[in-house]
Amino acid sequence: MRQRLFKVSFSAFLVIMIIGCSVKYMAGHAKVASNVSGRELPIYSVDTPEKKAALTFDAAWGNESTQKLLDILAKYKVHATFFMTGGWVEKYPEDVKAILAAGHDLGNHSETHPNMSQLSESEQEAEIMGVHDKVKKLTGYDMQLFRAPYGEYNDTVIRTAVKCGYYAIQWDVDSLDWKDYGEQNIIDTVLDNKSLQNGSIILCHNGAKYTEDALEKVITGLQERGYKIVPVSELIYKEDYHMDASGRQIKSR
Repeated sequence: MRQRLFKVSFSAFLVIMIIGCSVKYMAGHAKVASNVSGRELPIYSVDTPEKKAALTFDAAWGNESTQKLLDILAKYKVHATFFMTGGWVEKYPEDVKAILAAGHDLGNHSETHPNMSQLSESEQEAEIMGVHDKVKKLTGYDMQLFRAPYGEYNDTVIRTAVKCGYYAIQWDVDSLDWKDYGEQNIIDTVLDNKSLQNGSIILCHNGAKYTEDALEKVITGLQERGYKIVPVSELIYKEDYHMDASGRQIKSR
């Protein structure tokens, strides 16, 4: 009997999430043209004549470094993008508010951090809208940027994100901070990266061991190279664009 009730309750939850997702899509929050040669792609980088790049932080587990990261970002007057899971939002609501109050983007990193490509479309919608609704209730903020956990996606994941009113965001520069190789490795991996270019999106993690130690030199190194660091919301094009095969977003003429 309990198992039957659970199945009914979970099915009702999925229906609610799907309806919410459909309503948000119909409201026209985002129109993403992401198909390249029949394949759906997230935005890895942005084609821009301006020398600017975006710093992003995935927040799924730890929270020991969040305030230190915010302090460093504030010191250099840099705004970034934080992609958060539903579990992280539940566990650290005051930090979510602090990130938003400091002027940073709040991004969607799914409800439970699964491999989204292994889920059904309805389960994908539930993952996206679960954390969306939590952040909306907590802060009043409507997130529009989605990053798939582990960077794993397929065509359905990207289409589902778009349907839910989101721009799907990947990265073209991985700091590799999650490998815990040390402060200098993070700095060198970002600043000497062959993919670093105008419109780059840089992946970091708020809970990695050495990220807070490396961040200041990453910021100053980017600035010394002439880059303006902006949040993803200020980097990407919101309309009239197409994608190339590498996931680079290009403004349509």
